[in-house]
Amino acid sequence: MRICYISLGTSIHTKRWLNYFARRGHEVHLIASTFPAEYEGYDPSIEMHPLARLFPQIWKLSGPISGIFWLLQVRRIINRIEPDVLDAHYVGIPGYLAIASGFHPFALNAWGTDILVNAKKSPLQKHLIKYALKKADLVTCTSSLLKEAIVDLGITPDKVKVAFLGVDTRKFSPGQKDEALMQELGIVDSPVVISTRLFKPIYDLETLIKAIPLVLQEIPETKFLFAGYGEQHIYLERLASDLKIAGSIRFVGEVPHDILPRYLTTSDVYVSTSLSDGTPQSLLEAMASGLAPVVSDIPPNRLWIRDGENGYLFPLGDHKSLADRITYLLKKSEVRRAFGSANREIAKEKAEYEKRMADVERMYQELVQ
Repeated sequence: MRICYISLGTSIHTKRWLNYFARRGHEVHLIASTFPAEYEGYDPSIEMHPLARLFPQIWKLSGPISGIFWLLQVRRIINRIEPDVLDAHYVGIPGYLAIASGFHPFALNAWGTDILVNAKKSPLQKHLIKYALKKADLVTCTSSLLKEAIVDLGITPDKVKVAFLGVDTRKFSPGQKDEALMQELGIVDSPVVISTRLFKPIYDLETLIKAIPLVLQEIPETKFLFAGYGEQHIYLERLASDLKIAGSIRFVGEVPHDILPRYLTTSDVYVSTSLSDGTPQSLLEAMASGLAPVVSDIPPNRLWIRDGENGYLFPLGDHKSLADRITYLLKKSEVRRAFGSANREIAKEKAEYEKRMADVERMYQELVQ
C-alpha cells in the first residue's frame, strides 16, 4: 500500500507506527509541521513532507492565515502522492487538515487526551472533534475505554477499532542493572524509582515529588529518576528544592527511546501519576521490562494493573498513599519480583508491538478494499 500520514513529526508513537509499515515494504509518506533534527528515528525509506509556516516569527498572530496556507500545501502533497490510505494521528490539527483535504479513504487515530480532555474544554471543541470523527472512514483508538468515549459522542461503533501501539518486548525486557549508567547518575547501591512521563499538568508529577520526602523517611538512600521534559520542568525542580529533596532526584531530561530500556532495567519501581491516559504506553514498557508499578487509579491503568496482583493503584493526587506503596515495594523484593514476572508475561501476551501493528495493517487493507 501507499500510505500517507499527517502528524507531529516529533511523536515517538508516530515514529514507531510509521517505521512498522516502512519495514513491511509499504510506501510511507509523512506530512508534518515539525520534525526532529534530520528526521532522527525514522526509517530512511519514509518520504518526509514538512509543512512550511507562513510568517513563523508571528505564528500566534497569523495562525488562521497559516492554517489556510497549510491546507493548500496538504492538498498539493496528497494529490501528488495519490495514497491508498490517508491516516491522521490525533484528533486536532492533523485530523482537521485531513478532513479539509477531501481525501478518502481517511483514517483518524485518537490518542486519548484529544477525546477525554479536549472534547470537554468547550462546546466548540466538542463539536469540532465530533465532526472530525464522523467524517473519518475509520477511527482507531488506544483502548476499549477510549472507544466507549468516542461512541458516546455519537460515532457508529462499527467504525471505531481499538488499535494501540504495543511494546517491543525484545527491546524492553528484564535485565541486569546498568553499572555504567548507575555510576554516571550517582545512584550506585541505591534503590531506584523511575517516572517516564512528560512534565505537563496532566501527568501530575507534583504528586510524586510530594511523596518523595515520605519515602526518604523510611528508605533515605532511595533515588528517583525523572526521564521526561515539558513546561513544568522549572516548577518541579523548585518544588524539589523547597522540599529539600533535590539530592535524591535525577532529572535526566528526554531519554531517546532506544536508550530508555537501560534506565528501566536499572530501576526497581515504576510510577505513573497521570490524571488521564489512553493506553499508557510508558506503563507497558515498564511492564515488559519486568518492573513493579505504582500507578494512578484511572480506568486505562485498571485495564493492565490489578491492585495487589501485579502492581498497585493509588487514589489520584494522594501523595501519602503513593509513598506508602512505593515504600512497601522497595522493602519487599520478593513482591517486586513477583509483580515484575507477571507483568512481563502480560506484556508478551497482550501488548506485543508486532502483533498489534499487524492488526492495524489488516484494518488498512479492509479500508482500501
